[in-house]
Amino acid sequence: MGLPGALPVLNSKVIEFAVKLGLALNCKLSLNSKFDRKQYFYPDLPKGYQISQFDIPIATGGYVDLDLPLEFGGGHRKFGITRVHIEEDAGKLLHSGNGDYSQVDLNRAGVPLLEIVSEPDMRTGIEAAEYAAELQRVVRYLGISNGNMQEGSLRCDVNVSIRPVGQSEFGTKVEIKNLNSFSSINRAIDFEISRQALLHSQGQSDQIVQETRLWEEGAQKTVTMRKKEGLSDYRYFPEPDLPEVILTPEYVDSISNSLPELPEAKRRRYEKMGLSMQDVLFLANDMNVAEYFDATLSSGADIKLAANWIMGDIAAYMKNEKLSINDIKLTPQELAELIASIKSGTISGKIGKEILSELLAKGGTVKGLIEEKDLIQIADPVEIGKMIDKVISENPKQLEQYRGGKTKLQGFFAGQVMKLSKGKANPGLLNKILLEKLNGQS
Repeated sequence: MGLPGALPVLNSKVIEFAVKLGLALNCKLSLNSKFDRKQYFYPDLPKGYQISQFDIPIATGGYVDLDLPLEFGGGHRKFGITRVHIEEDAGKLLHSGNGDYSQVDLNRAGVPLLEIVSEPDMRTGIEAAEYAAELQRVVRYLGISNGNMQEGSLRCDVNVSIRPVGQSEFGTKVEIKNLNSFSSINRAIDFEISRQALLHSQGQSDQIVQETRLWEEGAQKTVTMRKKEGLSDYRYFPEPDLPEVILTPEYVDSISNSLPELPEAKRRRYEKMGLSMQDVLFLANDMNVAEYFDATLSSGADIKLAANWIMGDIAAYMKNEKLSINDIKLTPQELAELIASIKSGTISGKIGKEILSELLAKGGTVKGLIEEKDLIQIADPVEIGKMIDKVISENPKQLEQYRGGKTKLQGFFAGQVMKLSKGKANPGLLNKILLEKLNGQS
């Protein structure tokens, strides 16, 4: 906070996190990097300068591989990373509703952060939003941040410029701030592209100036915040109170060996399993869901069935109850057991869903519930035949209608038999025997 005599102290954790992030983003690490002072005046910067990295950042020249969701056209994209550098956070300005005054929250001032500077490879708002979402996945997989935008753990500023078709030189760039969600990023960029394109079409391209604009969520537009300073205006010079950061190859190797499987690698692995891209994107989106899926497979579950259960009934339960997958009572091992029990014919799919609901809410074991509630599927043809005979004898009118051509009544008879068996009759066997009896073949 610029108190007299206060000196900065570098903590080792931010170096570790920076190396992890640099490696995860396929960057080249600088074994020797340094800190610089970035000087500017703004109410959230009490010292009048910010400790950052200017000419020798800790990581440079990386990229992110990304699969775009099918609803946005799908396809595989590669976005370049210019650099990753360490700098200290500034304070936070809190603006009053009537605009008469602003407050400054300095609780986070001086806390180290990692800034990722991206190459101008994105062409639409949705590409930028999906790219930011992938960065969120990466930092969460690495465990270096929770990546929650609403808390400020992940913040994004975007620079937008347009140029005529065929022109190689970029136009004047405009920075946009106050983007607190991926949808805001998408809408703000598309608005700014339209705003600049309109000025170009009206012959007013000189009104596009280098500035910082704020995204107003309510009005769905950008407004001028301040005219942008150039790099020379920041008067960068080496930070005298912090030493150089020197990384040894052994230190880098130890961190590299500790990295988890990252989202892109996980997506490629799931794709090789034969899962659809829709399944792949869903399962790899959340590290905890991916780990749950992998643990279910390790317990012997069928790949596609495990994916379907997790993406279907389990995801719906978590959404309704506002739970994460770590909060549910059903273990991956019991999900695998449930899938195996249905696949082997021990229980029906309908009974399986009932068991799933109880296991999600209360826990327990599949075998325990099957025994406790006598849920083993009836697969004895004689027993099923007797139940069918009973239902047919009790519904002579429907039998006559069926044999008169209303074959859809087969579903009625099947439902009555299933009800009589309390949902335990083997569906395939039931329908086979039922069809024979309805057609007078037995």
